[in-house]
Amino acid sequence: MSQDVTDTPREGDTAPVGAPLTRRELRRLRESGVLAAVAPDGEPRLGRTPAPLAEPEQAGVAVEHTAEPPATVPAAPEAASAVVRTAEPDAEPALAPEAVPAVVRDGGDETVGDVAPDALPEGATVSDVDSASREPLVDHPTPSEVLTAPPSRAGRNLPVAIGVGVGLGAALLLSLFLQKELFGLLVMAGVVGALVELRGALARVRIEVPLLPILVGSVGMLVSAYLVGAEALLVAFILTAGGVVVWTVIDVPGVRALRNASAALLVTAYVPFLASFLALALSADDGVWRVLLVVALAVACDTGGYAAGVAFGRHPIAPSVSPKKSWEGLAGSLLAGVLVAWPMATSLLGAHWWVGVVVAIVGVFAALVGDLGESLIKRDLGMKDMGSLLPGHGGVLDRVDSLLMVAPVAVTLLAVLVPAS
Repeated sequence: MSQDVTDTPREGDTAPVGAPLTRRELRRLRESGVLAAVAPDGEPRLGRTPAPLAEPEQAGVAVEHTAEPPATVPAAPEAASAVVRTAEPDAEPALAPEAVPAVVRDGGDETVGDVAPDALPEGATVSDVDSASREPLVDHPTPSEVLTAPPSRAGRNLPVAIGVGVGLGAALLLSLFLQKELFGLLVMAGVVGALVELRGALARVRIEVPLLPILVGSVGMLVSAYLVGAEALLVAFILTAGGVVVWTVIDVPGVRALRNASAALLVTAYVPFLASFLALALSADDGVWRVLLVVALAVACDTGGYAAGVAFGRHPIAPSVSPKKSWEGLAGSLLAGVLVAWPMATSLLGAHWWVGVVVAIVGVFAALVGDLGESLIKRDLGMKDMGSLLPGHGGVLDRVDSLLMVAPVAVTLLAVLVPAS
């Protein structure tokens, strides 16, 4: 029985003119780099279908057809090139001059375009270019991304954060030692910034918090705490809370009023009420030193926790709330807090050594609660930072979240353990 495909001719035999290439001849062409458009599995390696060759009569090439049409070699649906045998047996196979879509690397640069086979770099083949074209392109960062990318492991632009922190510390010290009232204005400015950020964050989830009554009540709480004392602070808070609830119910009647009023009460207690404890401490005769100790303790908790967490942090405290808060960072906060509060309590307030240690330990855990509490709020709202007013730190509330919890705890402990004279 006759076969459609004859055996592969031996070397030296002359293939019939116009006969298709056999599998062995195709393999030789692929190995030599002349034909690299069809993979061994028959799938095209180049993503384009070349233009068909001109008819032999148009190209001026004489082609002899055999009497029996030979079987064709199985190929991909989209052939990348074609080879035609001419009447001259010694002629080189003609590769279709179709451009190859590829990525060519020259000196590290990448360009995407159509590369003709005769335009390849010296020593390169079509298969080399085709392999390079299959590699995924890597997006290069823009200049702005390079300048603003956080270089530290903890995701903070450390030089900018240090500069902003030094500026805030200088403003705090100047306000404390020049005039107490200036520090009160600085506290009020921080309260306003935190309230604006928190109100905008809640608005993302369609919770409307009335800003005006809370701001008026904030001024009342700060002034009452500084001029009268703790009793006046509590009265001012109750009046502010009642006014905020009435304002919310009148502004938005219905079921939404309950949700808005609850959020407004949380904002009132979270920011201005807790911050007013700084004004309460400032009212004492040695209030400057008490405020300085409280603020320094909060800063030490943040700095010590940050440094230890970056260097040794391996075991997160609450991964679902704040993955970067680690037990190693908490140990660093404890160490830094004790090293700061102990000497300041003994030298500035004349307290026993253990007073500074107790205030530091309790203050560190209060700072942790403040950090995790704000992180929980941001996670529920789908935010990373409350704002961007302080570069390297985020928003105002991101900077004072620890201080808001440390202030009432530390001020109360100092008032009990070291009563003001």
